[in-house]
Formats: sequence, structure tokens, C-alpha cells
Amino acid sequence: MGHADESCGPRPIPGRLIVVLGASGSGKDTLISHARAQLSGIDGLLFVRRAITRPSDDGAEDHHAMTDAQFEAGQASGAFVLTWTANGLRYGLPRMLEAHLSDGGVAVVNGSRGAWEALLKIFPDAMAVEIRVDPATLADRLRARGRENEIEIEARLARATALENQSSANAVIDNSGPVEAAGAALSKIIRNVLAEGPCG
Repeated sequence: MGHADESCGPRPIPGRLIVVLGASGSGKDTLISHARAQLSGIDGLLFVRRAITRPSDDGAEDHHAMTDAQFEAGQASGAFVLTWTANGLRYGLPRMLEAHLSDGGVAVVNGSRGAWEALLKIFPDAMAVEIRVDPATLADRLRARGRENEIEIEARLARATALENQSSANAVIDNSGPVEAAGAALSKIIRNVLAEGPCG
């Protein structure tokens, strides 16, 4: 990645962070995996692997699994640039993300709408891409994965509706249909950000 031209004006961080947001069960992990496969090998592009206090063998996203004790030790040592809690789990973004963005790179991360405001304080130029699914499809997906009971599913659906109503995303992708279509849409957004360069 080249250096920013002086005509661009000052930027807090030369690179750009793309944060994929959406309700649990909306397919964020699947779409990010699809985009990773499509864009593999592009210089300056990083797909961030989050730390989560959840086992790595439960069929969820590719993440760095940690116990609560390991997570707390990581916080104490400054291993994370941002941490948050959602649905009884703790999440952390690795400190190396800052270095990648400072070098002018583009990074993609699976985010949380509940942590969006805190993230913007660290990365003011972050771009929110929201994945949406119609409520009936979302309910079916949550039941199919078998990780929540009906009460928990209803709570997730209510939270999804509330957060969607508060959304101010830069882009919205409908993932109610074929994964290939939504995955192509996310890949196109990432390619566009890469093409923008440091002036964005």
C-alpha cells in the first residue's frame, strides 16, 4: 500500500477497517469465509481472527478459543485493542490489527453492534456492513444450529429487531437468499474499499 497523498488530508489511521455486523444466525461467519476464499492472497488484506471464550470445535467461526482465565491474562498483557461481552461470551480483537491498519492495510472483522460505538472511538474510519435476514429465516437458522433453546431464540430475535432499528450501517446485505449472492456482495464491497486506496 502506498503512502497517502498530502491532498487527502489527515487521517487518524491510513488503513480501513470493515466491520461485518448482524444478528446471531444472520450468516456473518459464512459470508466472511466466502469472501476470504474469493479474495485470498490479495496484498494488504487481513481477515481478523477474534479471540472468544468459546471452544473452537463447536461449528462456529474460525476463532482463537480462550478460557476466561486466558482472556483475562490477555487483557492484562495488552493483547487486545478492543474487548466486549455479548450473549455470555467475551470477545477480543488482537492488538496487531492496529499495526496492519497503520501500514495502510484493509482489515475485515466479524463485529458486534453492541460494541460498535466503542470500536468507532478507536477506529473512527471503520465501515459498518450489516447482514440482514428476514425474521422467519433467522428463526429457522437459529433452531437448526441447535445452540439455543426457544426462550434464548426469542431473546435473540428481539435483540436483532431492536438493533436493526438503531442501525446506521454504511452498507446493508440481505442474506435471506442464496449464500453465493450475499457472499459476492460482501466481496464486492471489500474490493471497492481496496481500490479506494488511502484517500478513501
